[in-house]
Amino acid sequence: MIKLLYGTGNPSKLKAMQSRLNPLEIELIGLKDLNCEIPDVDENGNTPLENAEKKARAYYQAFGIPVFSCDSGLYIDELPDELQSGTHVRRINGKNLNDDEMIEYYSSLAKRYGRLTARYKNAICFVKDSNHIYKAMERSMRSAAFYIVDTPHSKHREKGFPIDSLSVDVKTGKYFYDLDPNVLEQLAVEDGFLEFFQTYL
Repeated sequence: MIKLLYGTGNPSKLKAMQSRLNPLEIELIGLKDLNCEIPDVDENGNTPLENAEKKARAYYQAFGIPVFSCDSGLYIDELPDELQSGTHVRRINGKNLNDDEMIEYYSSLAKRYGRLTARYKNAICFVKDSNHIYKAMERSMRSAAFYIVDTPHSKHREKGFPIDSLSVDVKTGKYFYDLDPNVLEQLAVEDGFLEFFQTYL
C-alpha cells in the first residue's frame, strides 16, 4: 500500500479521486489530513499543467512525501475570448468566488448566451521524489463536452463542485446529478488519471 498526498483541500475532489483510484494499492490523503501549515501557492500559470506543477512541487518541498496535484481549465464554445475562464474557473474579475457566487455567475452566462457547451482540460503533476517528477495533460484527461444551463438542479448541490449543479449530460439531457452514480463518478475523474498512475506508480 502506497501512501500518497493529493494536494487539494477540497473534500469532494479528494473523495472523487479516492473512489476512482480504488483499484490501485493507494492510501490517498488530502491536505486537511495533515496537522501542519499548508503553503499558499500562487496559481498564476498560463495552463492547467503549469499550475498543477507549481502546487505539487510546493507541497513536496513542504512535506517531503509523494504528492500529486491537479488543475483544470474550463473552456466554453459560445463565449468570446475575454470571457473564457480558462485556468481561473473561480477567479472572476480578480475575485475568488464561493460556490453560490459561481452558480450565480455561470448561470447568468447561460441566460445571456443560451445553453453553453463546455469542457474541462485537466492536468496532473506527480512528485514521487526529488528525482522522479511526472506530469501530463493528455486528451484522455479531458472531460467530455457537457452543457451549462441557466437553472441549477432543484435538489442537489455538492460542496466544492458548484458548476455540476448547472451541468447537463449531452447524450441524455439529464443533469449530472440525475445520472447513474457510476456514470457520474467517471465524469468526476476521467480515465486518463487512472492510466497515469498505472504507468508511474
